[in-house]
Amino acid sequence: MKTLFATGYRANELQIYNQKHKHIPFIKKAIEAKLLPLIEEGLEWIITPGQYGFDLWVCEVVLELRLKYPQLKLSIITAFMNPDEQWKEEKKSYYQQIISQVDYYGAISHQPYVGPWQFQARDELLFRKSDGLLLFYDEEATEGSSKYVKEKALKKHQEDGYQLIFIGADDIQNAAEEENYNEYDPMYDEPFE
Repeated sequence: MKTLFATGYRANELQIYNQKHKHIPFIKKAIEAKLLPLIEEGLEWIITPGQYGFDLWVCEVVLELRLKYPQLKLSIITAFMNPDEQWKEEKKSYYQQIISQVDYYGAISHQPYVGPWQFQARDELLFRKSDGLLLFYDEEATEGSSKYVKEKALKKHQEDGYQLIFIGADDIQNAAEEENYNEYDPMYDEPFE
């Protein structure tokens, strides 16, 4: 796989309303765990719609991984121009900081939001330009925007073997448990005498 399309839940679909939420580090750790084997096998590009939430956390992880894997490229392709126009200043600043570091930034429609066709056109392009999908989707959770991408990906998988990689609640839980285990001090396992 040379190019990976990465997307998933928006932050508000996860009830995450700022970058200080306690679960974000575990989500990012789960992303890294999925990306590392792909990078080792020759992954070159990660493309994402750049929506506030999972997409931008993927970008953060990729930007960190590029320190070790400088050949890794990152692209954000939005559905329309200036998707951050209505965002609060903190979110807008965070977004601008990320897009300033990507290798390619573009928009499908060179106008502001007009209609859902822009999202459909964006997704069609991202599927066409990629060999596989990393999707944050959880069958047990809210369906949200990930549901539609999952349906398209499953169809593409059946038609031409498009690769699917999912991140779900179990992956996040495993990342949290691993992190807590790494912080655990075994010194306290010694019996008191």
